[in-house]
This record gives sequence, C-alpha cells and structure tokens, in this order.
Amino acid sequence: MNAKANAIPNNSDQPKKRNPKKVDAKKINESDIQPRRMDFEFDPAINRYWFADDQFKTILLTALSSTFPEGERFFVRSVRHYQNALTSKKLKEEVKGFIGQEAHHGNEHEVFNAFLRDKGIPTDIVEKFVYNGIRWQEKRLSPARRLAKTCALEHFTAMLAELILENPEFIEGMDERLVPLWMWHAVEESEHKSVAFDVFQDQVDNYWVRTSEMAMTTVEFLGFTIFHYIQLRREMDDKTDWKAVRSGISWLIGRKGWLNQLRPAYLAYFKRDFHPAKRDKKHLRDAGLKQLAKMLNKPELAQGLPH
Repeated sequence: MNAKANAIPNNSDQPKKRNPKKVDAKKINESDIQPRRMDFEFDPAINRYWFADDQFKTILLTALSSTFPEGERFFVRSVRHYQNALTSKKLKEEVKGFIGQEAHHGNEHEVFNAFLRDKGIPTDIVEKFVYNGIRWQEKRLSPARRLAKTCALEHFTAMLAELILENPEFIEGMDERLVPLWMWHAVEESEHKSVAFDVFQDQVDNYWVRTSEMAMTTVEFLGFTIFHYIQLRREMDDKTDWKAVRSGISWLIGRKGWLNQLRPAYLAYFKRDFHPAKRDKKHLRDAGLKQLAKMLNKPELAQGLPH
C-alpha cells in the first residue's frame, strides 16, 4: 500500500509557528455565524497533566482533542455534499459560517495536539486511527447517513460545549493558559449547532435515519472515547493513576456526574419535533465571548454584544 494513503494531511511532529494578531472580526458571510481565527500559542511551561494536574481528566480531554481535526473535516465534507442543493439563502450563508468555524477548530486542535506530543502524550496514534476510521466509514455510508452522523456528533459537541459555558466549574483546575482554547471552541460549537441539522431536514428529512444513526453513533462515541484513552495511556512512560481514574469516573457518571446532567438534552434528540435551537443559549455564548475577550485582551471578540 502506498505510504501516503495513510498520511494525515497538514499534520507535523512539531507545533506550527503562530503569529499572534488581532482576531479578525470582519464578517465573511451574511449570517450570525462568523469564523474567528485565533492562532493560539501554547506556553512550553504548561504541565503534561494540564487539567487540574489530573491524569484521567487530562487524557480524557486529550483523547477528544485528538479526534477533532479529522472529525471536524468529516463534518465539513458531509455538509458540503448538499451545499449546492440548498435553496434557502439564509441556510447557505450559515453553511459558509459553519465550514469556516469547523476548519479553524480542526487547525487549532491540530496545533494543540502537536504541542501535547512534545509533552509525551502520543496524540498522533489517535489522529491516524481516526483518519483511517473516517475514510473507512465514508466509503460505506450513504451521504444521508454521513450527514445524520454529523448531526448526531454535533449534538454531542453542542451539549458538552454548553455544559462548559453554563458550568465553568466543569473545567475548574484547567491550566488558565488553555481555558481560552476550550472556551472559544465551546462558543462556536453552540453558535453553529443547528446548521448540519437544518441541512439534514432540508435535504433528507428522515426521522428513522436521523435517530437510528444517533443510536449507533452514541455507541461509537462512548466506545471509541474509552478506546482512545487506552491508546494514549498504554504508550506513555508513567504509571496509571488509578485514584484519578476512580474519581474521574465518579466525576463523569456518579450520582451527580456531569454526563448524567446531559441525559435530558440527549434524549430530546429522539423527539420528532426536536430542533437544536429550542435550547436557546445565546446568553451563555455572549458571556463566554466577553470572558474570552477579557482573558486574551482582545476586545474585538466582544464587539457588538449587549453590555
């Protein structure tokens, strides 16, 4: 097999050089969904276990981050397949914003993942697995199924994003130099959470395809997140902190675990009249952008928001 076939595009062993600059606040489409190019830089002094000095929490979020570059590109391809068939001018403009935001998310997490490799976390193992896994699925799933899977995963990311925005204690202890990356990503995931769904409803509008794909994707999402965690840990050079694992599982699925709090939002997806916009979280996004502007000393991020 040609070695290039398994190569991950635009990936390298070293973090890319970034040029810090003002965030471009110029509108690039006629919608409320505007990409923000951030060009984050990561301080080499940041610890390997950057989330509360906790091995479990760090590796769990690193496993998710490792799936983002290729996952976001899959989302873009799934939506773009139907882009030219759309007749709604508003939705066409929102798709442009969705594609721009997802492209930046993939790029920023690619740089972050390369940074973590320098800390001894082998993110490239997961990135390559996800790249090959997505290509395998794309050959076997219909365009409608690929878009339904995108809708399902967008629902997961929106739920997690709004959990972060609404409950800042969820990321309590995270290195403050990394909070802006996750905050920015959360704001934009919430911002464009309806776009893939609206494209699906416009072009496919099949309840069975939508909900059955969510059921299958749920199993894949949970199973592969655990698998990617194991992939990372088994290649690392230190012992597993089983105390962190036990407390981390309780943090996620204990009686007051964070995932349990997402159950109502998750189950809502199976209602026939479900729509992501029914959970209006604009106030959380506005608050997140204001906080981000303050953290980064970039007032343009909060430009035009109500005081």
